[in-house]
Amino acid sequence: MKQLLLLFCISLISCNKETRIVENKKESKQYITVLGIAQDAGYPHIGCQKECCANFYNGTSKKQKVVSLGLVDLENKQKWLFEATPDIATQLASLEQNHLKTNTLIDGIFLTHAHIGHYTGLMYFGREALGRQGTKVFVMPKMKTYLSKNGPWNQLVKLENIVFENLQNDATITLNQNLSVTPFLVPHRDEFSETVGYKIEGKNKTALFIPDINKWEKWQKNIIAEVKKVDYAFLDATFFKDGEIKRPMSEIPHPFIKETLQLFKEENTATKNKIFFIHFNHTNPALQNISKEKMNVEKLGFKFAFEGMQLDL
Repeated sequence: MKQLLLLFCISLISCNKETRIVENKKESKQYITVLGIAQDAGYPHIGCQKECCANFYNGTSKKQKVVSLGLVDLENKQKWLFEATPDIATQLASLEQNHLKTNTLIDGIFLTHAHIGHYTGLMYFGREALGRQGTKVFVMPKMKTYLSKNGPWNQLVKLENIVFENLQNDATITLNQNLSVTPFLVPHRDEFSETVGYKIEGKNKTALFIPDINKWEKWQKNIIAEVKKVDYAFLDATFFKDGEIKRPMSEIPHPFIKETLQLFKEENTATKNKIFFIHFNHTNPALQNISKEKMNVEKLGFKFAFEGMQLDL
C-alpha cells in the first residue's frame, strides 16, 4: 500500500511539473521544448527483456522518444528541430499541435552526427512518406558528404526533399533577430561524420545541447567553464555508471552520470541547477521516474530533461 501511495505521489508531482512548464509557453515568445530524451534506440529497447523494459510493458513506465529538441519562435512564427530521430513523425506533430502550426512543417533541422538516432528520421521526407521538397537540413562538412554520397540518403538530396545549409565549427548561424545557433566539435565515435554540440542563443538566455560525447576530459574545452557561460546545459547521460551493460563499455564511451556528478561536486547549486541530463540508455536507472538513483541525483541539485519540458530563451 505504501509503495502504491509513493508511486501516486511521484506521478502527481511529475504531472504537475510538466503542466506548469507547458503553461509558461503562453508567456514566452522564444523557447526550447524537449521532444525526446532516450538514447538512439529509444525506450523500450529492441530485444530487451530486462526489468527496465518490463516496466513499460506492465504499464509502470511510459514510452520515451529518442533525444530531440524543438526551438520555437512564436513572434516570427518559426520553429526548428534538433536531430532527425526515428520518432520524427510524432515529434513534428508535437510541435504542430502543442506549440506552433504553420504551412511550413519545419523551418530547418540541425543534425549532430551520423548515428542512427540522430539522422535516420530524414527518411520520412522522401518518396515513401512525406515527399515534400525543400526541407532545410543544417549540416557539418563530413555529414553533408556522407548524406550526399550514400544511399538512400543521396536520393533525398537528388530529389531535393532535403536541401543543405552549411555549418562550420564555432561559426554562428543567425536564424532571425531573436535566435542564433553555433555548432562546436566534440569528440565521439566519428565513423561516418564529425560530431557537434550546439549553443542556442535567445534574446535573454542561452543553452548548450551535447547529447553525445566521449569522456569530458577528451574534449578540448572545459565542460565546467562552458556550463557556467550558459543558462541551461543538456548533457550526455547515456549511462549511469560503469558496468551497466554487458558489452565492453570502452567501445561506446560516454561520460557516466556518476562521473559528471563527481566533476561538478564542488560547484555551487546555481551551476548544478543548469544541468539537465538527457540521452538515456534503456538500462540507465535515471530513466525510471521512481528510481532511487534519479531522486538522489536531484537532491544534489542536478536536473533531468523530460518530454514536454519548456525553457524560455
